[in-house]
Amino acid sequence: MATIFKTIPSADAVATRTLLHESIPVTGTIISGTYSENNILNYSHGMFQSVYDYPYLSSSANHIFDLTTGYPAASGLSGANSTQNSKKINIYNEMAQVLMGFDETRTIRRFDQDGDLTGGTKIDEAYFLNLTRLLTKDEIKKGSFTLELGVSASHVLPFGERVTLKDVDAANNNYKINAVAGQYGILYVSNSAGTPLEGGTGSTSGDPFAAYTSSTQQAAGLVFYQAGIVVVTGSVFGTLLSSSTIQSNIGGFSASTDGGDIDTLMSGTSISGNCDQFRRRLYNLSFNNTTELNSTIYFCRVNHGDFNFSSNPTYTEASKIVVKTNPTDMPVSYVTAVGLYSSDNELLAVGKLSEPLKKDPSNELTIRVRLDY
Repeated sequence: MATIFKTIPSADAVATRTLLHESIPVTGTIISGTYSENNILNYSHGMFQSVYDYPYLSSSANHIFDLTTGYPAASGLSGANSTQNSKKINIYNEMAQVLMGFDETRTIRRFDQDGDLTGGTKIDEAYFLNLTRLLTKDEIKKGSFTLELGVSASHVLPFGERVTLKDVDAANNNYKINAVAGQYGILYVSNSAGTPLEGGTGSTSGDPFAAYTSSTQQAAGLVFYQAGIVVVTGSVFGTLLSSSTIQSNIGGFSASTDGGDIDTLMSGTSISGNCDQFRRRLYNLSFNNTTELNSTIYFCRVNHGDFNFSSNPTYTEASKIVVKTNPTDMPVSYVTAVGLYSSDNELLAVGKLSEPLKKDPSNELTIRVRLDY
């Protein structure tokens, strides 16, 4: 193979970006039920639990998200008698510091319900879903996130009443950019089964957000697109409902007694116990991930006078071109590959053609080479 060099003008190199999306559905039966919770991994430190799509001891298991809960020291649930109080405070502060950053007084910003950071309602008691990169890839697609939770007061039939959290209208630039962790959307809540919302009318069919307006919809969480982290307010089981959800006793999967409201659960129960309760009320989780594919397209232009000869020793014999039948025939060569070289002639990439292209002085070629990274 002979190599012939030609400089590619900067005007013939074009940078492009392509976003590829994949639909990710996570059903509640996977989260708790199908594998008798053998796919749930709790750690000795007790600060979060990991959820897998298959029993975690299996080599086929994929880690899909981590789940934890917390509140700040300013929360009314914080106190010496609260279970794992310092750990819950540390978890909230860590999440808030990484995702929201600090204000002008170097104080950690608390999660803001409407995202304007100017005051208003804060999300102080929260559940955190940290989705793995295996699912989110480069980021969650804006406007595609949906989380449906069972909020029935019955622990036997927790999904008799359900609410749906969705980043409504985020695809139309209804998202925030004032966080250190990148862009995030507001999760608005609507009825999806029964009439659990305070002052709500309920919607048991169709799109619960069909009549959505930002002035009437209630915010219930945040989704950080690049970080792949979801923040859900504990109020989605409490003050946002017409009657607070009664959490079941967390002693076993099929509890037979009721425990208490969301405040009792978050303050008086361990982090793992809180995660169990939240997870067992997760009815459905779905979103589209995003893979960002950056490319540079090079237009390799072969003019009529270029590359009609080869420097390969087998191209000539006894000073004659062996591929010519008659002396009067035009010289001819065949292009089989294109190599991209650096300025100091180091080979960076090779593009193979599906078939050799005939080149002689009577034709010109433009070969489009795409380099993805």
